[in-house]
Amino acid sequence: MAMSMGGGGVKAEPNVTPMIDVMLVLLIIFMIVIPALNAGFNAIPPQAQNLKPHPEEEQDQVLGIDKDGQYYLNKKPLPNADLPDRLKEIYDKRQVDKIMYVKAHKELKYAKVIDALDVAAHAGVRLTGMISDPIPGSKSLIETDNVLSEGMKKGGKP
Repeated sequence: MAMSMGGGGVKAEPNVTPMIDVMLVLLIIFMIVIPALNAGFNAIPPQAQNLKPHPEEEQDQVLGIDKDGQYYLNKKPLPNADLPDRLKEIYDKRQVDKIMYVKAHKELKYAKVIDALDVAAHAGVRLTGMISDPIPGSKSLIETDNVLSEGMKKGGKP
């Protein structure tokens, strides 16, 4: 055991190595988990022009249909047979705002979309809206839609 004879006193230095190890592990976890949460399901909606931006809000119900005809409710997989019961459960509780948005893959047969809309109508949905992507570089012919779209790109709310 060595002793220092200088009168310097106690020198406390934090050991940051364990903290760096923990931070690296958390970084790797977030790099893997976050993209999986945001992905939802793989569907390329059809492209359209003159679109008004649609922010998805918490109360919005979005039915996704991938190219294989598999249903996703709010980006979570749902067995096709469970769709009527799940929608009925959601929309029976609502007095107003019985709106559902549908986002389907562009290569999906139209009959599959109509089947989903029929199930939704029987489950209590009163109004459906189709979600599509804007054609890159296109602008709406309605000037107020372009103002809303620019505001959303900058992080604002409509």
